[in-house]
Amino acid sequence: MNMAQMKIDPGKARNAEGGKVVVAASLGTMFEWYDFFVYGSLAAVFSAHFFPAGNETGAFLASLATFGVGFAVRPFGAVLFGQIGDRFGRKSTLLATIIMMGLATTLIGMVPTYAAIGLAAPIILVLLRLVQGLAISGEYGGASAYVSEYFGNRNRGLATSWIQSGPSIGFLLSLAAIIFCSSILSSADFTAWGWRLPFLFSIILLLLSAYIRTRLSESPVFARAKTSGDLSSSPVAESLLRWENLKLIIVATVVAAAQAVVWNVAHFYVLFFLTQEVKVALSTAYMLIGLSVLISIPLYPLFGAISDKVGRRPVLITGLLLSVFTLMPTYQGLMKSLNPALAAATEKNPVVLIASGCNLRLFSAPVSDCDKAKDFLYKAGVSYLSETSPSTAGMTLKVGDKTMSGFNLDAFRAALKEAGYPASADPKDANYLQAFCLLLMLAVFAAMACAPIATFLAEMFPARLRYTSISIPYSMGSGVIGGFFPFVGTAIIVTTGSVFGSLWYPIIIAAIGAVVLLFIVGETNKKDIHT
Repeated sequence: MNMAQMKIDPGKARNAEGGKVVVAASLGTMFEWYDFFVYGSLAAVFSAHFFPAGNETGAFLASLATFGVGFAVRPFGAVLFGQIGDRFGRKSTLLATIIMMGLATTLIGMVPTYAAIGLAAPIILVLLRLVQGLAISGEYGGASAYVSEYFGNRNRGLATSWIQSGPSIGFLLSLAAIIFCSSILSSADFTAWGWRLPFLFSIILLLLSAYIRTRLSESPVFARAKTSGDLSSSPVAESLLRWENLKLIIVATVVAAAQAVVWNVAHFYVLFFLTQEVKVALSTAYMLIGLSVLISIPLYPLFGAISDKVGRRPVLITGLLLSVFTLMPTYQGLMKSLNPALAAATEKNPVVLIASGCNLRLFSAPVSDCDKAKDFLYKAGVSYLSETSPSTAGMTLKVGDKTMSGFNLDAFRAALKEAGYPASADPKDANYLQAFCLLLMLAVFAAMACAPIATFLAEMFPARLRYTSISIPYSMGSGVIGGFFPFVGTAIIVTTGSVFGSLWYPIIIAAIGAVVLLFIVGETNKKDIHT
């Protein structure tokens, strides 16, 4: 075999090694996302333990914002680890990210609460979330480049799709850990201290994944570039200051954001929606979402393999567009399936808030009657219309045919009860099969939109800049734009009154991503990735 043939497809000679690389990269990604999602799944618990009392909605938003901080810092981690990975190697960088992530998550399980150490508690929590965000930003780009560089041009979509299944498996593990811990402890004990156990379990995952990664060899593409002296001395500068590469990073950011919001709305945000807005029991939401995610996992390698045959763009575009057109009716269907009384009351007896000067404080206790009414309606899971009052003083709340002036908590609760608004979803009225089918549909479309993304990004950039040039757009798109969706979505609901208004965020971003793929990006699946 001549050198040209070796250059085109060195992965064929490394089938056994390549299989080990796929397992190691996928397990590491899965464990890191387990760590990341344990926090997100317990956001409501953190709001009670790590933020001042007095405004439950504000504390919950602060908890979501702290979750988002881990995403906001990801561009900095992408620059840091991308530079290291392109200059010194994929293997050592990936080992560093897994150690950082595991230690930070374990330490979160040890942080004293706000009641014990005051303001220091949320400060320490934010710092550890920053470390988590830095670590995971270096994980994805490295894993995508590493696996892609080990495989031939014919099957790398299949190989890298296992990386894309990692977050789903990690999310599933996080739910399983929380369900297990909450089932063996009383509700009071789990809320008081048992929530720490899933974080402490991370030390086991850390040791296992770190061991696996120490057994790997360096990427053959990187090793050859190092031997030939073809490494970049400044991959960040080359990636961002050369227009030919920068324009690809901009496009990649848009596509990464699109697939991120689709994945988020099918796996993670839907958990908040079901528990906070539809008022479904947490255990029920966990089981329904967990089962849909479990069934969808084999679809990632399926869609990855399909992308090897027909191209990355057709699979990505189809997943994004299906999500765009079905997201709103699917979420509406979830409410009708799991809390039909709430859906019926919303349609039959709409709520209208008439006031002026509303200025809901997201992170502090509401002051005005209008602010208090908005806070109450959000916590009740009630959609409402906002109208501006012609008067500068006071507020009026209409529930169906009943009108009430001023803020009166007991009167509001009685009016909602009389109008048929339930305090929580009644399990006897729920259509669980229909809800499960809707959740599974979301998960299937997410798998389609996400499965080819790792190899698609790897194929866009040259080997000498690949780690950096994947990490930056993915951290910006998936991290900043996609990662803040739970916070932004909840804030939209709180401020506008529509429990479905938050969905316009992922719909618009996914639509933009589909347009970019249709009209701007060329196909990449035939590109020789080993150069």
